[in-house]
Amino acid sequence: MKKIVLLFLLAVGLGCQSCHYYSSFSTKERALITGGTENTPFRILQTTIRQDSLKLRKSCREIKNFNDPVLPLLVERMKTTLAAADGVGIAAPQVGISKSIFFMQRLDLPGAPVVTIINPKIVQHPDTTVCFVRDGCLSIPGVSGNSVRYPWVEVEYYNEEGELIRECLEGYSRTETFTAVIFQHEYDHLQGILFTDKLCKE
Repeated sequence: MKKIVLLFLLAVGLGCQSCHYYSSFSTKERALITGGTENTPFRILQTTIRQDSLKLRKSCREIKNFNDPVLPLLVERMKTTLAAADGVGIAAPQVGISKSIFFMQRLDLPGAPVVTIINPKIVQHPDTTVCFVRDGCLSIPGVSGNSVRYPWVEVEYYNEEGELIRECLEGYSRTETFTAVIFQHEYDHLQGILFTDKLCKE
């Protein structure tokens, strides 16, 4: 009898765990994502609005379920939002989704495609830093500044197909490519960090 009860409790526990992982998004986040079509841009949060600013300062949680049915819609709406804003990168917390996913234009690749970056990690970087000129943010319009960045970063992340990618990104020059800087800027958003927190000292 004890074995039957134990097996039942184990099954319930595993069932709850799978339910937890099934949904990578909160009820509010799911409603926000499904509140438009793939061609509907999100409203981009602004630091000038107190409630937006508080949300932008939150750390994000990883996406656990790559088969979540709302994930493809989030991806398309984020790409639509980035195109509408004419930016080179945007992170989920900038539209009110506190999950570890961002989108960036790969200026180092032919055609400069926009790629999906899920659950990213910076696994290695040099000891030296550079001062990247005219950093800016879609959530802080009209403001720019020079930020402290690494000239290259070795990174790990998942793409929207759930494949693990590991690569070295380089570039901090506006005259050539600043792919490494874009990754760092968007990665910071997932930690609740803005570029204004990393301004170079005069």
